[in-house]
Amino acid sequence: MRTLWLLLFILALPVVASAGTLRGRITDENGQGLPFASIYIKETASGTATNDQGYYQLQLAPGTYTLEFKYVGYKALQQSITITADETRELNVRLEPEVLNLKEVVVRAADEDPAYAIMRNAIRLRKYHLNEVNAWSARVYMKGVYRLDKIPSKVLGIKVVDVDTGIVYLSESVSELRFKKPNKIHERMISSKVSGQKKGFSFNQASEMNISFYENLLKVEGLSQRGFVSPLANNALFFYKYEYLGTFQENGRTINKIKVIPRRRNDPVFQGNIYIVDGSWRIHSTDLRLTKNAGIDFVDFIRVRQVYAPVQEEVWMPVSQKFTFEAAGLGFKGGGYVTGVYSKYQVQPAYSKPPVLEEKEEPVQTTVAAAEAKPQRRQRPRLIKPEKAKPQEQQTVADEKLFSKEVLVVEEEANKRDSAYWAEIRPVPLTQEEVQDYEQKDSLEAIKESRVYKDSVDRIRNKPSVGNFFLRGYTYSNTYEKKSFNIDPLLDVTGGSSFLQYNTVEGLVTNLRMSYTKTFEDRRRYEIEPTIRYGFSNEKLNARLQLNYTYNPVKRSNVQLEGGRFVSQINTLDPISPFVNTVYTLLVHKNYMKLYQRDYARLGYRTELWNGVNIITSLDYSHRMPLENTTDYAFREGSDFTSNIPVNAELGDASFEEHQALTAAFTVSFRPGMRYISRPNQKINIGSRYPTISLGVRTGIKGVLGSDVQYTTAALRISDEQSFGLLGSSTYSLMGGTFWNKKGMRLMDYKHFNGNRTVFAGTYEGFQLLDYYRYSTSNSYLEGHFEHHFNGFVFNKIPLFRRLKWQEVVSLHYLNTKESNNYLELGLGVEHIFKVIRVDFVSAFQSNQKVQTGVRFGLGF
Repeated sequence: MRTLWLLLFILALPVVASAGTLRGRITDENGQGLPFASIYIKETASGTATNDQGYYQLQLAPGTYTLEFKYVGYKALQQSITITADETRELNVRLEPEVLNLKEVVVRAADEDPAYAIMRNAIRLRKYHLNEVNAWSARVYMKGVYRLDKIPSKVLGIKVVDVDTGIVYLSESVSELRFKKPNKIHERMISSKVSGQKKGFSFNQASEMNISFYENLLKVEGLSQRGFVSPLANNALFFYKYEYLGTFQENGRTINKIKVIPRRRNDPVFQGNIYIVDGSWRIHSTDLRLTKNAGIDFVDFIRVRQVYAPVQEEVWMPVSQKFTFEAAGLGFKGGGYVTGVYSKYQVQPAYSKPPVLEEKEEPVQTTVAAAEAKPQRRQRPRLIKPEKAKPQEQQTVADEKLFSKEVLVVEEEANKRDSAYWAEIRPVPLTQEEVQDYEQKDSLEAIKESRVYKDSVDRIRNKPSVGNFFLRGYTYSNTYEKKSFNIDPLLDVTGGSSFLQYNTVEGLVTNLRMSYTKTFEDRRRYEIEPTIRYGFSNEKLNARLQLNYTYNPVKRSNVQLEGGRFVSQINTLDPISPFVNTVYTLLVHKNYMKLYQRDYARLGYRTELWNGVNIITSLDYSHRMPLENTTDYAFREGSDFTSNIPVNAELGDASFEEHQALTAAFTVSFRPGMRYISRPNQKINIGSRYPTISLGVRTGIKGVLGSDVQYTTAALRISDEQSFGLLGSSTYSLMGGTFWNKKGMRLMDYKHFNGNRTVFAGTYEGFQLLDYYRYSTSNSYLEGHFEHHFNGFVFNKIPLFRRLKWQEVVSLHYLNTKESNNYLELGLGVEHIFKVIRVDFVSAFQSNQKVQTGVRFGLGF
């Protein structure tokens, strides 16, 4: 075997040694480097781009090449060069600013800017250019650089440590990217480099960067929920104005420069310049921007620059893209960029002949009277449709077996490449600052990974504060050993567990919940969570222990074991938080929380069986005991508190005696077409165009271990989220279920619904005015929830709301049980108030009669 490897190495030596290197700098007329200038090699259908200082570098096999140097706003320049084996050549290029020529246009009274005719042609051929290849593959080099220019000393009272100005994240990656109609994508990241993280993997994703202005609506994850209208969209004339700036010649083609102008200040649109090739009416390049006015989130400014080139006759593809952004908030200020360079294109054209628009000649107006005559209807150019390529003429560029629901896979060895590899394969030279960042962070990595350094940082982070104990909880971390210890806050206003609580059953409650977490290098983790609870009025001490072990992070396989004596809400959904119940009990004299005590042991398990298929199972044994009110204390006098026994429409008396219950539950959920990303030791699901379908079964097993309950219930649930572009997005869920073989059921075994009787909004996938227990059922039921977030589609037309960046939302919630009589809630809300607040006005109807209205306050990011 060693002999075979040696022979292969000797045979490969001529190939390895034969590459030559071409490097240089592209400058403007003043000698300043042109950042992100494009270098395209016609013979190989590939290229590169310059770095921030205008430097470039190419590895070329021996031969003669025609190089085209481009920069938006400058004349393209072609150079022929011959490279020999092992040769290093320097070629510096100076580009001259483009000289725009204005077409000779006969101006008439009814004429419009010539840009409109150009853009109408481009819009008319948009779909053809979008679909001009059936499949393609390319190698994509990506680099992401994020920097901080300003940092605050504290954020929300928490001291900022271990954060410096300058480059905070630098990453490079090389991927093999493949595409096939209609929407199949596969990306394999073959190399990855992260500054200061030799074991880290880049989060670059070339397929996410592959945006096309031939799409009607451009959706960029994390920037906006609505998306942005392309200047070439079918309805672009409703959103954009255009201005003709002139033309220039490039390789025998006439390139039109068009200024893109938003018609309205706050529409989700771009502004800047777009370059259109005359005759074919395709995109030559773009230099477009998005600002806060367009409704972008999290950043203040984004600039999108693209350069297209013919990679095959009459087939143009992007050869370089760059996204630049700036952001500020919470005292931080910074920015950065992501750049992508495409090379080694292989394409499968969809057409053997491209589409053609034949302009119809119009008679020339020769007199003033004729010029002022009533304008004739504009005649559209005649479209000669393209000829589809024959299957036998098409080259296979992507094996069908490569395409699956796995859209990106990161090779395990991707982060093992050495500096020699990167020096050879990197198409965009590093800047001096980036070189220094790699050197400094890589040399400091050993120090930062050392116990001494991590302990010193932990000492600062672990310092207790008043805010920790009262509002956020306290966490003690040992970063080196990947361990942490957490204690709940004194008051948790977010709906979690608080150390201090109050209810009419236990009176003042101290609920001390602690957790210990240990994480391993392969992302396995276990958690130990003991809780001790004491009620000062009923003088009962409760305690439980929860153990949680995630043994397969890729499949999210998890085992839970818990048990003890504890207090639980009768509604197993825990619809009211301890903090809200405490406020309402002490201030409003409403004790909505209904409790019982149980001695129990529970075993749970969950995993992903196959892609998109998850199961959750549990087995629970409980000795259930009723509880009664033991105090009526409140901050003010008022009406008597209600009993701890809930009122239920199907039960004349919802009280119960001590009993045992053995229950088992099984749920399987399936989302067809689930797409995912595979990383070493991690699988990231990224969604599907199909809804999630869940089937759940729960049963009470009578006679085993003294269990007194017997029943079986099954439910089917369908849920999804749908985007409607500029019209917003919708979420919905629909569930139906039934019970049978019912003997000895208690109220906690019933099907409960997420209700709410307070001004604080509960879960938005629930009811806002429904009682917590009145319509809990042991019979058949149907439950539905729908919300539509307009994402500013309406409010953006109203100046005040547009300035406030408020967004509108509507909701519908439906319930049908044996006793609910077609219960319906309709809501109209406003979200993003002060960025995080949501307010809803809700009306409830029953049997076509309005029964209640209310206002609910919650969080709406």
